[in-house]
Amino acid sequence: MTRKERFAAIVDWFESNVPVAETELHYGNPYELLVAVILSAQCTDRRVNVVTPPLYGRFPTPQDLASATFDEVYPYVKSVSYPNSKATHLIAMAQKLLADFGGEVPSDIDALMTLPGVGRKTANVIASVVYDKPVIAVDTHVFRVSHRLGLSDGKTPLEVERDLERHIPEHLRARSHHWLILHGRYVCTARNPKCRDCGLQEWCKDYLSRT
Repeated sequence: MTRKERFAAIVDWFESNVPVAETELHYGNPYELLVAVILSAQCTDRRVNVVTPPLYGRFPTPQDLASATFDEVYPYVKSVSYPNSKATHLIAMAQKLLADFGGEVPSDIDALMTLPGVGRKTANVIASVVYDKPVIAVDTHVFRVSHRLGLSDGKTPLEVERDLERHIPEHLRARSHHWLILHGRYVCTARNPKCRDCGLQEWCKDYLSRT
């Protein structure tokens, strides 16, 4: 089976079996999603969704967050991973958002990456979820699933991102990120993947190599 054939079969399976796939982070506007994605780095969406409602309530706009002190923000994020750096990044992000973008979350990947706490993965999430840009964010789930399925041999997230975007049609890329991340979160887990329950067995390079 060629990689092109594997991509086509897997994408077709997802389209048929998971027609709706979207972020599990809770948000009401681009600013809130940006805050949530920054907090989600090396932290579960479930934990972030517990933390963000009171955080959004206390700092509902970039202006509110930009004028806050570390001591004001920290109590709201202390239960997520790396709370010190994330509290600092959130305040700096809001300040730069105001200074450089008039308080509006930009749609451009490079512009997003100038914001403190925003790397390529976070920028791609914002661009695809909010602005429907044809990009794929590669986190640990997407990286793992892409390798196991045989969609990429890339050694870095950027290499995997390029492989995925090279083979997945533009109109499906935003959804494909969610397909892969949700599959990695609930089926193709890091430990004890649920291969017997997986509908992708017949195309999975890792599974086929073991049977």
